[in-house]
Amino acid sequence: MEQRRWGFVLPILLVLVLLTWTAAAENAAPELVAVGAKRHAYAAMMYMGTPRDYEFYVATRVMMRSLSKLRVDADLVVIASADVPIEWVRAMKEEDMVKVVTVENLKNPYEQQKNFNVRFKLTLNKLYAWSLVDYDRVVMLDSDNLFLQGTDELFQCGQFCAVFINPCIFHTGLFVLQPSMNVFKDMLHELQVGRSNPDGADQGFLASYFPDLLDKPMFHPPVNDTKLVGTYRLPLGYQMDASYYYLKLRWSIPCGPNSVITFPSAPWFKPWYWWSWPVLPLGLSWHEQRRKNLGYTAELPIMLIQAAIYLGIIVITRLARPNLSKLCYNRRPEKSLAFIHSMLKVVVLWSIIATYTVPFFLIPRTIHPILGWSLYLLGAAALASIAINAFLLAPLPVLTPWFAILAALGVMANPWYSDGVIRALAVFAFAFCCAPVLWIQLSKVMNNLQMLIDREAFFPRLGESAQMSEFNKLY
Repeated sequence: MEQRRWGFVLPILLVLVLLTWTAAAENAAPELVAVGAKRHAYAAMMYMGTPRDYEFYVATRVMMRSLSKLRVDADLVVIASADVPIEWVRAMKEEDMVKVVTVENLKNPYEQQKNFNVRFKLTLNKLYAWSLVDYDRVVMLDSDNLFLQGTDELFQCGQFCAVFINPCIFHTGLFVLQPSMNVFKDMLHELQVGRSNPDGADQGFLASYFPDLLDKPMFHPPVNDTKLVGTYRLPLGYQMDASYYYLKLRWSIPCGPNSVITFPSAPWFKPWYWWSWPVLPLGLSWHEQRRKNLGYTAELPIMLIQAAIYLGIIVITRLARPNLSKLCYNRRPEKSLAFIHSMLKVVVLWSIIATYTVPFFLIPRTIHPILGWSLYLLGAAALASIAINAFLLAPLPVLTPWFAILAALGVMANPWYSDGVIRALAVFAFAFCCAPVLWIQLSKVMNNLQMLIDREAFFPRLGESAQMSEFNKLY
């Protein structure tokens, strides 16, 4: 009983504390002040048509606000397609002090390629960066960049500069360009004639358009603040692949300043998702930037409503404990009764699976990881209380996955691992030891249910006295 009570109380207290902390953090977001026109710009693009439009909108705002907090000497520009919601455009203009350039989506001529990924359909909008001719230099950015320090020295680079994350192909998550309408029009012409593009996206097109960048010299900022001419390779420190960190659990990039982290991973492992930490150690760094710069005002109402619902479920299920004996009134060996018993086991099994999966998909995707995991554990505890009280199950076997998840989070969040290999081995060892325990506890749940079904007193015959059995009284 003590374990059961703390299993419910701990996540409840944690969620209430964190909701208060998050609400207070909204007041910590810095005010942004409008600035005059600049010769340079940091630019990002935004378009609609993917299942993750809102997440990229939030990521773009966080990145722009972090740049503003670094007091960069440049305008902040978002190249937005015409179908971006007007509310989002207004928020970026009025709250983030970002210049929004509205454009029409460029038609992607590579959609029929066999290896074409539909999520890259509109990435060619990035070519509009060459049309920003009001600026001498533009640093074009993907929304998944995490800035550790200012990078204004990049505006001294030449007509095109990019980082080689892959040994042979440069990465277009950050590159420097000199805007030019002639270059922009030539790029549009190359799209029309079908220039070779290995992946059908912006990266493949630009790699084909600048094929000799690998042979160019490395960029080193001139000491006299002059601008270079030509094309250059950028040091790796301007696009530090997060996977480098996961191997060593520290940065050790000797090539250039360690300025910008990029996350060129699968979409579901981007740092703005609440489950990104502690699964991926750097997820917390991104969310800390959001907490300091943008806050979580948009998600707070949904989180409060979910927390209140989960708390209500826990209270109601503990006060009103239904009796399974009402579901069956005939103990004669009938086929229909045997079928009901089999279905009952299936329902119990699926209710336990739903307990640990449904809350995951209900939580707003972009909330803080600590808050997200707390809300998840609260939701799992609430749904577990339904299964425990509805089917008269022993609490510990049902809650064993809850404690296992909590322990796994602790194993992954441990900050004292020497490197990523040791961390991975620790997680694997925990999973290896935990798996048989979960299997044993699941077996206990099924055995407990079978015992309840087999008890004559638990399912009285039709017409027998409805007097409560000693078993139910004890429960």
